[in-house]
Amino acid sequence: MSFKVQTKDQLDFFICHHWNDINKYITDLKTNLPIPFYSSVDIRESNFKYAPVDHNMYPAGFNNVCSMDLKDSLPIFKNTILKLNQNANHVGIIPESHTKNSFYLDHLHSLSQLVKASGFELTIITFDQSLFEVDQSELHLTSHSGHEIIIHKAIVQDHLILAKNQIIDTVIMNNDQSNPLPIDWKNLKTAISPTPLIGWFRRQKNTHFTYYKKVIDEFCAHFSINPDLLQAKFRAVDNIDFESKDGLEKLAHAVDELKAELGPESKMFVKASQGTYGMGISVVSSGEEIINMNRKTRNKMDVGKNSIKFTSALVQEGVETIIRHDSHPAEITIYLIDGECIGGFIRANTEKDSLGNLNSKGMIFKKICITDIGQDDESKCKEAIYSIIARMTCIAAALEIKEVI
Repeated sequence: MSFKVQTKDQLDFFICHHWNDINKYITDLKTNLPIPFYSSVDIRESNFKYAPVDHNMYPAGFNNVCSMDLKDSLPIFKNTILKLNQNANHVGIIPESHTKNSFYLDHLHSLSQLVKASGFELTIITFDQSLFEVDQSELHLTSHSGHEIIIHKAIVQDHLILAKNQIIDTVIMNNDQSNPLPIDWKNLKTAISPTPLIGWFRRQKNTHFTYYKKVIDEFCAHFSINPDLLQAKFRAVDNIDFESKDGLEKLAHAVDELKAELGPESKMFVKASQGTYGMGISVVSSGEEIINMNRKTRNKMDVGKNSIKFTSALVQEGVETIIRHDSHPAEITIYLIDGECIGGFIRANTEKDSLGNLNSKGMIFKKICITDIGQDDESKCKEAIYSIIARMTCIAAALEIKEVI
């Protein structure tokens, strides 16, 4: 098929000069969709394309976003809470349970500051009883940067969430529920976003990227853009047991099939479809490497966070990053609130090459302040392209949510 926009350079030029039309297209597309409260999107840029490689609906890392950008995001943050509950007053954050991760506690502090600076009362709450000693109702912690974090025990009473003997009228979910919390979410009257019904206990990367392919193919058809410029090719494989090796031949076949499409020098990311925090990822060059996986690698691919068993995998085109930070390979992570970009950071890795999994040991972060980005055409075009990709992944996430609710 012939497209008006066939190359990456043509894409840069087109998006830079048709931003208003593209922005209207995406804004119209998100109307009436259940856009998640917030998101973070990892984006790779190679010599030939841009591609989202992961999407987190319960993002950590707000402590790595530029403080000026967070300040500028306050109006949209406040409006998004009021959209969730127009009478919102007392907002709760339900965090992950890995309270010994002091960097995650820095993230909780940054997210809490956003809530309070938007004019709401804020309480960090949890239903994880294992965090508390007997008769203990609150947990006092210190973040990596020295901020005090207090987590309060929450209960459900009359279908409402309470903590400190007060009603929490609005909740921001920051627990990905790879280990589901023991709550009957469907019968709660409390406003919660993102929906707790789509945590990693049921969410699949395979589903997300299938929806992303759908929305980006339609976007590209509308503007006559080659869709390969904005996505990584992939295959979805189900019914795998890395421990017993059942299904590995099928997974190997998918790797070789994708390699044949991409070319002999290509590499593929094999990702556990329910993996999070960079877990359950291997980089391979052939199906033979899947068949010959040693026990250590199979164990890594078999079980993830909170002992979740991986039974499906995403075989994703390895997009070789051209972005560097202090000579190390890097990728862009964009943060969004209500599907609108508010900032981000560069994730680099001191121990990986340009085709490696950068969300792993050796990663370092550099804040990107949108207020510092140059106003030359190239800088504005890059910002626009990353924004478009991130917003389209939020459309895909909204379609995932719509399927569930």
